[in-house]
Amino acid sequence: MNKNTEKLMASIGKVIVGKDDTVIRLIAALLCDGHVLLEDVPGVGKTQLITALSRSIGGKFNRIQLTPDVMPSDIVGFTMYMQKTGEFEYREGVLICNFLLADEINRASPKIQSALLEAMEERQISLDGETHVLPKPFLVMATQNPVETYGTFHLPEAQMDRFFMKLSMGYPTFEEETKILERTEMFNPIRNIEAPAITTDDVIAMQEEVKNIRVTDQVKEYIVKLVASTREDRNTVLGISPRGSIALYKAAKAFAYIYDREYVTPDDIKNVAVCVLAHRIILSPQGKSMFGSNEEYISNLLKTCDVPAMK
Repeated sequence: MNKNTEKLMASIGKVIVGKDDTVIRLIAALLCDGHVLLEDVPGVGKTQLITALSRSIGGKFNRIQLTPDVMPSDIVGFTMYMQKTGEFEYREGVLICNFLLADEINRASPKIQSALLEAMEERQISLDGETHVLPKPFLVMATQNPVETYGTFHLPEAQMDRFFMKLSMGYPTFEEETKILERTEMFNPIRNIEAPAITTDDVIAMQEEVKNIRVTDQVKEYIVKLVASTREDRNTVLGISPRGSIALYKAAKAFAYIYDREYVTPDDIKNVAVCVLAHRIILSPQGKSMFGSNEEYISNLLKTCDVPAMK
């Protein structure tokens, strides 16, 4: 594993027990300059995960609890007239940070969702004729509760497609939950991270190094075949767009980089395909009855699609 990734994993491991697969995928999204939608039940450590990541890197962390009464100015900021100077001054919103936890994004109104996702895509805020560039690195981890849907606003597919990955932590195992109890007995585990393991400059350098990972023509064709097969399948109503194939391409390069390889293998594609592609499709009634979930559909697709031989 890459040295900086090992440092990051070790630091996050002081707070998060287990869940290495989820942590690695979150780091991969960060290296690809992408954003993550974390769909899970309350209390499994979503806030602790993004807080541990920000502390391990030393970046600025903001959190906002999204409710229907949140205003766009809370997200993007606002300009205020200053009587002393006679000028307008920009007051920052929660987006001006390196790591943002947007808790329960589906409880925010569509206007708030649009303001948040526009900044995620453009990496800047345009307000009153001025452009405010967001800091680097910039990662948004939005959460939503998959069980309770009363009083929520469903994210349209066009907005779901903007998220680089959709992850889920799940419940801990018996042994992991026992360790969690031991860690939280005295104090908040976040206090275990006393100093950043790496810096934001290290992350920016890693993002540039990921771009140099080689991808053969066979692997590129494998990605395109996977994505294209979802567009012609009667089990789907909406197939995966080119944005999905680009995300899978980038995520596979990040995965290869994390494991200290200079090239992408088909196994890298398989390791990230479900979390990158599953939230980008809509199953038909037949597909729902056959596979049950988008994740199962993508898993089955990986089993049936021919894997290229690596030279």
